[in-house]
Amino acid sequence: MAKVRVRKETGKLFLDFRYKNKRCREQTSLTDTPANRRKLQGLMERIQAEITLGTFDYAAYFPNSPLATTFESISKGTSTAGSSPLFKEFSKVWAEQMKIQWRTSHRETIQTTLENHLYPVFGKMKVSEITRDDILNFRSTLADVPGRKGKKSLSASRINHIMTPLRMILSEAAFKYQFPNPYHKITSLQVPRTDVEPFTLEEVSEFLRLIRADFKNYYTMRFLTGMRTGEIDGLKWKYVDFGKRQILIREALVKGESQYTKTDGSQREIDMSERVYDALQLQFKVTGSNDFVFCNRSKRPLNHNNVTNRVWYPMLRHLGLRPRSPYQTRHTAATLWLAAGENPEWIAKQMGHSTTEMLFRVYSRFVPNLTRRDGSAFERLLQQHLS
Repeated sequence: MAKVRVRKETGKLFLDFRYKNKRCREQTSLTDTPANRRKLQGLMERIQAEITLGTFDYAAYFPNSPLATTFESISKGTSTAGSSPLFKEFSKVWAEQMKIQWRTSHRETIQTTLENHLYPVFGKMKVSEITRDDILNFRSTLADVPGRKGKKSLSASRINHIMTPLRMILSEAAFKYQFPNPYHKITSLQVPRTDVEPFTLEEVSEFLRLIRADFKNYYTMRFLTGMRTGEIDGLKWKYVDFGKRQILIREALVKGESQYTKTDGSQREIDMSERVYDALQLQFKVTGSNDFVFCNRSKRPLNHNNVTNRVWYPMLRHLGLRPRSPYQTRHTAATLWLAAGENPEWIAKQMGHSTTEMLFRVYSRFVPNLTRRDGSAFERLLQQHLS
């Protein structure tokens, strides 16, 4: 917002406003008096009106200002954009400035994306010379990159994650060097919704009955608390409150390291059911002297991939169940809570959701299969009371 301000060192008034996405501060020789403020306020209003109408001429108002030359060159299509740095140079500065707000794992992901995908294509180009066609052509080539686990190409979600740093870098560069952002109006690829395949209560019961003893407590927790993989693998005893019967979600295991949860919303308190309470009591007898609730013989957290491949999938095969990821245990907890008639707001809180919207959007279709709450109760009511 445009304002008339005073410089404390000199006591002189100056104009503070924005023009072409750049902050402009122009000094005057006027002292800070009510009359001078009114005079400059009137000038400021005229400048704002001309900026709005598109008729503002910076040099006409401030002919001796260095910014007048800058804006003149921008209007001629030359300017600081012509002297913009190479993409690789600018992205390194950008990443250094941004890293303070990123988790370690995210910094590593960004760096990998830059080195493996963005630098080979854009590294030696000036940021101001990258065009919309360059971006779209790059994105189309990502569809030819082999994906993980033998997939022929990268998923839409993975491509979007690669494109995100490019979008952020070009947006910042366009603002700083005053050139049109080539990423403008390029939308992300549509990502198919992830299938939700929760287990039935009978399947959970059979799984926990037959699972090997040293993992029964672990999977009891997974099926009945809705905890994410990183949350349960990184759970420490200091976050287990037997007195209040609560599990405090404060950290998660990311690439083998304990880190604070990804968002503030993920930090929550999960109420222990009787089964969960008993499972943790039994587990305390085994690992209570260690930091982590579930750990290996070296007192280190469990290796998720190892557990998944050596315990989880073999158990599903033994039960004759279709293979699905361990994350489905979280979906299972949500559907079982809904089926039991628990308060949706309480369920959302247990899951770490800010609202109940996701519960009804993702899980509600599974509830009739578990409780027969599918309209049949309403039909019986009508039959009993309406002739």
